Amino acid sequence: MSENVATSHTVAPWIAAQRDTLLAQRGHAWLLQGPSGMGQFSLALDMVRAWLCDAPTAQGACGQCQSCHGIDVHVHADLCVLMPETQMMALGWPLPEKAQSEIDDKKRKPSREIRVEAMRDAVEFSQRTAARGRGKAVLVYPAEQMNHVTANALLKTLEEPPGDVRFVLATEAAHELLPTIRSRCMGHTMQWPGEPEMVTWLQTQGIAADTALSLLRASGGRPEDALALAKSDRSPQAWSLFPKAVARGDVSAVSDWSPAQAIEALQKLCHDLLSVQAGAEPRYFALADLPKAPALLPLSRWAKTLSQQARTADHPFNGGLMLEALVAQAKNAINSKL
Repeated sequence: MSENVATSHTVAPWIAAQRDTLLAQRGHAWLLQGPSGMGQFSLALDMVRAWLCDAPTAQGACGQCQSCHGIDVHVHADLCVLMPETQMMALGWPLPEKAQSEIDDKKRKPSREIRVEAMRDAVEFSQRTAARGRGKAVLVYPAEQMNHVTANALLKTLEEPPGDVRFVLATEAAHELLPTIRSRCMGHTMQWPGEPEMVTWLQTQGIAADTALSLLRASGGRPEDALALAKSDRSPQAWSLFPKAVARGDVSAVSDWSPAQAIEALQKLCHDLLSVQAGAEPRYFALADLPKAPALLPLSRWAKTLSQQARTADHPFNGGLMLEALVAQAKNAINSKL
């Protein structure tokens, strides 16, 4: 769900509370970590807004100055945002001129990793004098999308940062980062808000309370993922019907999904069936919506297969045939008599 990232400066109350706490502390490099959908990018961007703001307060940026406007329209001279090119394009952040030209000329496809060339540009950016006199900031998200070459290009600057630049790295998989990267940052684990607070926030986004609860269940209690589900036009009713539909082999349950989206949903279903098999409560679906859990062995095999398929879900397969194969695989696993 990492591409469905909120970019508005009006953030959820639990993000604002974490921002205020972090802004009161000193540090040139922060690492924000936690599962997807917890608001790492929103928090990172709000910290950057406050660092660069012309009139910051204890509660962050003013939201009115030229600096805040520059960040809102993604053209701030003292902010460098590093994301995979696919994500930059999806969220409307400009690519470097050379990278944009190569993609426009179809010399290559947008990268799904943070490219080392972009990191080298960021290192060079960090060594320049600030344009507005408020220092500079580099935001990296999701930081786990740096390969080792890219991460090593950042490492020396983290070790010996120029005097007026600050870094914030946000990640959904901190364990995938180099230990040397983690050790040079002040760490912050994203706080998980309570259900009433999340429901209230989703209601402010125009979502009814009962729908908000269903979306939170479907997203594993992650508020930004729940909001992304709401914006995807997938109804809570369709989600509740999904488990038994795939158990029947009904391909229409995933017909408007990409293979990656279908695999993610099937992984959630497999997780819940494994939980029920172990005597625990399901996390993503209501117990009444689940088919009878099969034996542990076929479920374990299915979970392993789904994990392997998730690694190649974005490859250019025939999407329709892959969805059919995924549903057939699910039907066989769920109805196994072993």
